[in-house]
Amino acid sequence: MNELKTGSRILMIGIGNNGRSDDALGWKFVDEFSNLEDLFDIEHRYQLQIEDALLITEYKKVIFVDASHKEYENGFSFYKCTPARTEAFTTHKLEPETVLWLANDLFNQSPEVYVMAICGVNWELHQGLTDTAQKNFESAVSFFMGWLNKETFRFSTQ
Repeated sequence: MNELKTGSRILMIGIGNNGRSDDALGWKFVDEFSNLEDLFDIEHRYQLQIEDALLITEYKKVIFVDASHKEYENGFSFYKCTPARTEAFTTHKLEPETVLWLANDLFNQSPEVYVMAICGVNWELHQGLTDTAQKNFESAVSFFMGWLNKETFRFSTQ
């Protein structure tokens, strides 16, 4: 295991496509925190794949960030991920819950995993977020900064 990826380092995986308007929310979110190199390792994915199960085993904490078609009251949802075995037509597009299940089942590892789902409204070929997605992005970043401050405090007192 890479020593740099243990302890309080967090893996953030942004899922999306910056060529499809609001589908870029996941990438934009992780890019927002890319300057915190001492805290985060950042990855970009078009979609999650089975190989990501091995990647997340190298971390104690992982955050998946993706655009969502669902509408949430605050424009986003942030929740702790629980492993779930799913029967999928393909292993080339997995949900975070399935990636976590695979990490546990194949490698006997269960990192603490969270999902940040940010509401989007447009998925067409276009560069740039809609106004609604931008507002939801800003709300999600603001919330996450508060959560991160609490987590950093928790790490420093352990």
